[in-house]
Amino acid sequence: MKPYPVPANEAERNDSLRSFLIMDTPPELPYDEIGELAAHICGCPVSYVSFIEEDRFWFKAKYGLPADFISCPREIAFCSVTVCGQEVIHAPDLQKDPRYMSFPFVVGDPKFRFYCGVPLVTREGYSIGTVCVMDFEPRELTAEQIESVKRLARQLMCQLEHRRQLIELAALNRRLDEARQVAEQDQARTDSLLASILPRSIAEELKSKGGVEPRFHASSSILFTDFAGFTRFAETSEPAVLVSFLDQVFSAFDEIAVARGLERLKTIGDAFMAVGGVPTANRTHGIDACLAALEMQRAIRLLNERRSKLRLPTLELRVGVHTGPVMAGIVGKRKFTYDVWGDAVNLAARLESASEPKRTNVSAAVVAQTKAFFEFSPRGPIALKNKDPIEMYFLERLKPDYSADATGEVPNAAFARKRAELAEAGMSALPNALG
Repeated sequence: MKPYPVPANEAERNDSLRSFLIMDTPPELPYDEIGELAAHICGCPVSYVSFIEEDRFWFKAKYGLPADFISCPREIAFCSVTVCGQEVIHAPDLQKDPRYMSFPFVVGDPKFRFYCGVPLVTREGYSIGTVCVMDFEPRELTAEQIESVKRLARQLMCQLEHRRQLIELAALNRRLDEARQVAEQDQARTDSLLASILPRSIAEELKSKGGVEPRFHASSSILFTDFAGFTRFAETSEPAVLVSFLDQVFSAFDEIAVARGLERLKTIGDAFMAVGGVPTANRTHGIDACLAALEMQRAIRLLNERRSKLRLPTLELRVGVHTGPVMAGIVGKRKFTYDVWGDAVNLAARLESASEPKRTNVSAAVVAQTKAFFEFSPRGPIALKNKDPIEMYFLERLKPDYSADATGEVPNAAFARKRAELAEAGMSALPNALG
């Protein structure tokens, strides 16, 4: 049992006190003035404002007490009785009051003889502290004096409740800031995810309008790749090895596509598809697609050289490129995919199928737009499934004037300047510029 009286709601009372964050705070003028005013009203030499938490009695403000007297054990505090209720405690003579006659400060120095304490009661009904007056002589307060001290206690409680409201508001603002930061982080992750699966302009349109209208693009270049012998490779490889290989290859192809201004649209098994000139029209998509094809072939050749040294199986790349009109837009409602469709897409896929290992097969439309930069080998008209025979060409290399290496796979500064000129020229100037 505690050596002092304890209210039935002691745990809740302590929690309520802590919600004010008042314990051990520096002196504040409003509390000091209320304590001093209580002393003057009652004609007492001592007054104080106190709070009790657990076993500790602490002065927030005091008048007529030593400066270094800031707290004491609850068991010898007069206010330990006051906080057990909601009524004023008026003890005219402490030596005759059974509640206090044995208290150390009554029987010993400084030998207090009078005490009046008004509890500070929260809006929930918890007594968390007191406004008190004391004297070294017995005294009887008038009803008016007691009422005045009660009013001071109510004023002080109003200040405390305002303090708590500010604390709660600050906590709410912190939670709102945290929620806003989480929302911003979530939005950033969503934006990043959209940017990783959709072209930037399409992602912005989707966010702002909630949808994307399909659009016709009069000129684009579609690139398809796949690997010769992949089915056999997949049948004889562990799933983890197969996935690792495709991840390595498609990551490299993604970097090439981004560097050359192409949009990666999809991968299906070992097939990779990208498009140039979509969704933003440009004048160099055919050149960009051909250069990307050369770089992809080079990347696979270097990868195969490393795999051969480790005695790992190798695969050979086939590429098909065609230039023509397409429709482009978002496919799906729950899982968005940006895609292109039309006869030009089908023809690009057939060109890839009609290619040969380590070769890039292109249409006459591609050659017409890019022959100023690249060398091609004619294959003649070749029949395609469900289509009339079309002229096909193997893309061999960059022309020597535009190549920084002997194999014609790396563009030089002259290529960059010429391409920049074409990018800045109008569409109508493109055929003349290419010659």
